Amino acid sequence: MELVAGCYEQVLFGFAVHPEPKASGDPEQKWTPVADFTHHAHTASLSAVAVNSRFVVTGSKDETIHIYDMKKKIDHGALVHHNGTITCLKFYGNRHLISGAEDGLICVWDAKKWECLKSIKAHKGHVTSLSIHPSGKLALSVGTDKTLRTWNLVEGRSAFIKNIKQNAHIVEWSPRGERYVVVILNKIDVYQLDTASVSGTITNGKRISSVTFLSESVLAVAGDEEVVRVFDCDSLVCLSEFKAHENRVKDLFSFETPEHHVIVTASSDGFIKMWKLHEDKVSPCLLCEVNTNARLTCLGVWLDRATDTRESPPPDAETPPVSKEEPSKSNKKESGDEVQEGERQSKPGTKKCGSTGDGDKPAKGNSLVSAKKRKTVEMLGKKGNSLVTAKKRKMVEMLEKKKRKKKKM
Repeated sequence: MELVAGCYEQVLFGFAVHPEPKASGDPEQKWTPVADFTHHAHTASLSAVAVNSRFVVTGSKDETIHIYDMKKKIDHGALVHHNGTITCLKFYGNRHLISGAEDGLICVWDAKKWECLKSIKAHKGHVTSLSIHPSGKLALSVGTDKTLRTWNLVEGRSAFIKNIKQNAHIVEWSPRGERYVVVILNKIDVYQLDTASVSGTITNGKRISSVTFLSESVLAVAGDEEVVRVFDCDSLVCLSEFKAHENRVKDLFSFETPEHHVIVTASSDGFIKMWKLHEDKVSPCLLCEVNTNARLTCLGVWLDRATDTRESPPPDAETPPVSKEEPSKSNKKESGDEVQEGERQSKPGTKKCGSTGDGDKPAKGNSLVSAKKRKTVEMLGKKGNSLVTAKKRKMVEMLEKKKRKKKKM
């Protein structure tokens, strides 16, 4: 396991974390973080980080996405498609990466060949956050155009556009995808998937910087303060809160081990901390901490597990949106709010925009290529046949003319 964090100082930090042997009489096992690497690839502060079983990708205000190979511990190249600060990065499985930026684009990348499979003009303003449904078939995005947009990732097009009153800066699906939250300043609107309407609103003390689901109904919230709070999304009640840092908490990450649930926090005070949550999710215990002496901005956890490679999504969920989209014309109303199907989509970008990478071409891409080849072959075959028949007709006509001349003579 490695904790990875980006900072204003343009550096990505990596700390390997190992459990210590449990001391006799000590009720809690301690973990030891050891500095593993620093990666200075960007020329501006880091703004986003995402992790899969092989790579860590970082986004920056320098408008690039850099790829770091965690197995080989080397730089793997950069993706340079966006024209604005990279605001969000999300992996889906080990095959696809989705990025959003201040240029309003959402890009889908093949995480094997590092090719840009799809480029969508998603928002009129900046893309501020995006989240992929656990099925891989849907995604949500919010931006500075006061809209919440639902994306059909199978077909690569907009499904719905919902107007909201203010600009949201965070959107997040729950683990099972039965609900999602939209964050505007210090308020969290909880939406139910089946009704697509707000079931309740949670209010935090200060502006929220990060949220992470601990279960389908329990949400951890961090903001411009030292405290992390845990809320119940059903009752909208604060279950607990604890002081995590000496300065504002910038990012949260959570994961489960066979023994317990873990929250990782990163703060402007330079510390990364790991917290163990008990079953009641009320009283956390500090497992370890490390001081980076930097102003941290984003956080990820690389879990070097064999299970990661086996957790591949179903084929239809994993299919990237590489087919050409069909603009919709219908408008729909849902739960009293105006919901429109997307009509202003840009044509898909299939430009190769990345570094070198390993792996095969996406299956759908091959099917498109082979379909084109088949059509080309058929067209050529038809043209060839028509030319042959035309030549035959001319030869027959010439022979008939010769016969007529001989008869006249």
